[in-house]
Amino acid sequence: MTFPRLLPLAVFPCLLAVLGSGCGKSGAGSTTVVAAAGEPPSVAVTRVTTKTLTNKLVLTAEFKPYQEIDVMAKVAGYIKQINVDIGDRVKAGQVLATLEIPEMGDDLTRANAAVSRSQADVTRAQDELERVKSTHQLAELSYQRLNTVSQKRPGLVAQQEIDDARGKDLVAEAQIAAANSALLSAQEQVHVNQADVARVKTMMDYTKVTAPFDGVITKRFADTGSMIQAGTASQTQAMPVVRLSQVQHLRLILPVPEKQTPSVHIGQAVDVMVPALHRTFPGRVSRFENKLSLETRSMDTEVDVENPQLTLMPGMYAEVDLVLSQKNNALTVPINAIDMEQGSADSGRVTVVTPGNRVEVRQVKLGIETANDAEIVSGLNEGDLVVIGSRSGLQAGQEVRPKMTVMTQSQS
Repeated sequence: MTFPRLLPLAVFPCLLAVLGSGCGKSGAGSTTVVAAAGEPPSVAVTRVTTKTLTNKLVLTAEFKPYQEIDVMAKVAGYIKQINVDIGDRVKAGQVLATLEIPEMGDDLTRANAAVSRSQADVTRAQDELERVKSTHQLAELSYQRLNTVSQKRPGLVAQQEIDDARGKDLVAEAQIAAANSALLSAQEQVHVNQADVARVKTMMDYTKVTAPFDGVITKRFADTGSMIQAGTASQTQAMPVVRLSQVQHLRLILPVPEKQTPSVHIGQAVDVMVPALHRTFPGRVSRFENKLSLETRSMDTEVDVENPQLTLMPGMYAEVDLVLSQKNNALTVPINAIDMEQGSADSGRVTVVTPGNRVEVRQVKLGIETANDAEIVSGLNEGDLVVIGSRSGLQAGQEVRPKMTVMTQSQS
């Protein structure tokens, strides 16, 4: 009995191809399908379309209060009353605590007494001025009479008597000048003493510890009866009354990489995603350092976020979508359809399927890029079919069968 020869194993794939089953499978990761003998291969293609391209940079930062201070007392004293506690919302100028400083009342009494005394000195100086003015008038009148008689009847009045009258007149004039000076001095002393009164009253105003801005009390350091040192002392000696944070307005400090710093602008709108709340809030770029950190090669950029309802809290993490560039109605192709040229960041090649189903390789100039798409500045037209995925094995002029593929976000 004669058995037929076993066919070589290599023959089976070809037989399958003749029967219509290709050696390769057309899937999401494959572009070219091996066709049956004499048939052109199938290639996955997509159309060149126009869309809005947005190039974003996602940075993570932690919310910080727009302002945060430890509220100190200007003067030393005991806390007579504290009006706030942790979590209280306060307004600018609101009294947070009141200090008790009895000796300040004595200082004010003494300063007021000094004002009264200096005002009495002014009155006395005015009276003295009036007295010396009257003396001067009499001395001047006496001198003028004697001088007139001497001129009309020479020798009747002794010259010595005239000289004495003239001397008394000059002395009276000097006394007027001295009295004016004394009056001015007394008046200036009144101003000095009034300034002392104002200073004591100002210091007494400091017994009321007030909020410098709207905010929330985030920590309380002192209670009723606590001894508070003046805030002019060192921080190790002076105890704050409370900690005040401005949280109606928050800030994020973002380290923008060196390459992206030219795209950052004051007033630029950003989307702030807070994972803990699953919400996105609007923000804007308010300021940046205008210099790079030598350690991280990045520039600190601050984004302000309004928080009127106190939904956000300092310390929460946020993801900021910083738009670096955007182009409307951009001619785009998927990134995986482009073969980049070495040494060039804005040019490449794409494989196009012509209306006659022939392969054509075209040089293209690129614009902005996103994670999935790239802008085509020149080299393609809207509606052109470009091959996506691997293009190995395809030759220019080769006939192919285009298989339209709709690019999803995951594919691109």
